[in-house]
Amino acid sequence: MSADSTPNAHPTIRVKICGLTRVEDVRHAAAAGASYLGYVFFPPSPRAIGVDAAQRLMEAAPDGVIKTALTVDPDDALVEALRDLPTDLLQLHGRETPERVAEIRRCTGLPVMKAIGIRDASDLTEIARYEAVADKLLIDAKPPKGATRPGGNAISFDWRLIAGRRWQRPWLLAGGLTPENVAEAIRLTGADAVDVSSSVESAPGVKDPSRTAAFITAAQSRQAA
Repeated sequence: MSADSTPNAHPTIRVKICGLTRVEDVRHAAAAGASYLGYVFFPPSPRAIGVDAAQRLMEAAPDGVIKTALTVDPDDALVEALRDLPTDLLQLHGRETPERVAEIRRCTGLPVMKAIGIRDASDLTEIARYEAVADKLLIDAKPPKGATRPGGNAISFDWRLIAGRRWQRPWLLAGGLTPENVAEAIRLTGADAVDVSSSVESAPGVKDPSRTAAFITAAQSRQAA
């Protein structure tokens, strides 16, 4: 891990729209410029879907957009089911150990993105544990105490904690991002990819087309570079 004095500017910011539950939202997010589309397989989440719905939603995504299956401590049966879907990337958002991450990656043959929750500087040491086994990292805010799910809680962490830092793997920034603050978050952290869910919704799992487009536009604006 290294730190630079200032974040690098990125001409193109990649955006992940997560928690998709409707075909029309999949198509709109892709048309608006999303690089990743996220589907949640975690029943406590109001955005959770089943395998049959996921098949339909993933098939609605155009070629070239990365279809991401979000799981939390998945068992082997779910991992096998996700492998049989047209999944491009597995997102592990639970307490999976580095060994479990490596096992899932090996048995599916799919790239894996490991989410790591940040609350303070001490949490940054967790990132190094997963760099050797994950293909990508998702740097997210730690959930508040008592939360029933590890992400999608609409809270952020102090972005200055990772300002100018670089890791060996590609990474996405998540946690409390909105159309109003994403450009500032990118400016402070140097992130070249961001993840959003609840702030672009009109209801849990129902994406608002104007908010989705506004988020992608703000992330990719000159202000973010």
